[in-house]
Amino acid sequence: MKKQFLIAALAFLGILTSNAQNSGDIELGIGLGVNLANVSTIDGLSNTSFRTSFNAGVSGEYYFSDRWGVKAKLIYDNKGWSDGFIIDENFNRATTDFKLNYITLPIMANWHFSSNRNWYLNFGPYIGFLVNVEDSELGLDLKDEFKSTDFGFAYGIGYKFKIDDNMKLYIEYDGQTGFIDIFEENSGNSVRNGRSSFNIGALFNL
Repeated sequence: MKKQFLIAALAFLGILTSNAQNSGDIELGIGLGVNLANVSTIDGLSNTSFRTSFNAGVSGEYYFSDRWGVKAKLIYDNKGWSDGFIIDENFNRATTDFKLNYITLPIMANWHFSSNRNWYLNFGPYIGFLVNVEDSELGLDLKDEFKSTDFGFAYGIGYKFKIDDNMKLYIEYDGQTGFIDIFEENSGNSVRNGRSSFNIGALFNL
């Protein structure tokens, strides 16, 4: 009797703690985070400082199995860099922060691992659509100086906490590395976006 009770208790505990999804499941999410954005040249060098800002977005994931899914995000993404410089109408050089704001759409493979599939690792391409560009010192609209789209590689790792059968909370690290020059015209080395973020949010099962 004690052995049977122990087996039943362990089985019940397993049901309560399992985070695994089934094939065909759909999971929606909302989240926000802190961005650390910068730019670099094709050789990886950068003479600029990180811009600290934020991101906010929604996500959807379709599960092919308890381990694999495809995940898409729609993110309002603050990028750019700090301690750059700009020349005013009097040809004076001023130190400024460049604020590049995008709507970013990553589409990623998502691998869930650990015994309860609490951990996940995702990777895939992204496209970003430029919303606006402004410098912090003069407040100029610089959108015409930058390309309207950005392409690159997105990746991340996170951990999910089960709240109930239909809701989980998550924390994650999320990164993006741009592949193309962000300037409309650039006679020097290609300048590409890069950003890291630390996010929190909630996931809901449909």
